[in-house]
Amino acid sequence: MSGRESTGVSEADAVSAGRLGARVRDLRRGRGLTLEELAERSGVSRAMISKLERGEKNPTLVVAAKLAEGFGVTLSQLVGMEERREVVVVPRDRRIVMRDPDTGFERQLLSPSFGGRGIEFIRNVIPEGSASGEFPPHRRGVEEYIVVEKGRLKSVIGGEEYLLEEGDAMYFEADVTHRFANAGDGECSYYLVIVSEGI
Repeated sequence: MSGRESTGVSEADAVSAGRLGARVRDLRRGRGLTLEELAERSGVSRAMISKLERGEKNPTLVVAAKLAEGFGVTLSQLVGMEERREVVVVPRDRRIVMRDPDTGFERQLLSPSFGGRGIEFIRNVIPEGSASGEFPPHRRGVEEYIVVEKGRLKSVIGGEEYLLEEGDAMYFEADVTHRFANAGDGECSYYLVIVSEGI
């Protein structure tokens, strides 16, 4: 198991290696944005973006999601791109894994992250007593589909609460704030499909 953890790409690894910060910097410069303009678009402070770009700060998943929205890309596209081929196998030990250092919320990308492809397949794991934090609204036309694999999931979609049991599924238009919390005993895991039109 330790071999798997050491070869996987975690959020901490990406930041410590400077890859995520470099990606944010490259995207920002490539789009001709100043730190101030990206801060205004994303709702993330200029100081935080500057620290991320220098690899000095670990972003939470919510901060990374806000930056992705500011750039108009998906979170997976912000974290890493893969070459597009007819068949792509994503081995378990090579998944892109983002783990929020504060909450333990873990996001495992199960699909390749193609630039220009508007579907993401994700497995999320929430430790007992924890939550995701509040994700910002996506652009109009982004839809999310969820099915609970294990445990109980409380979903707060645009201020409305929904309690999902193991095996329950839900769909929502994701242009509203949304957050997810573990509402049961033990770990909660769920699968998420994000469909983005026009990406």
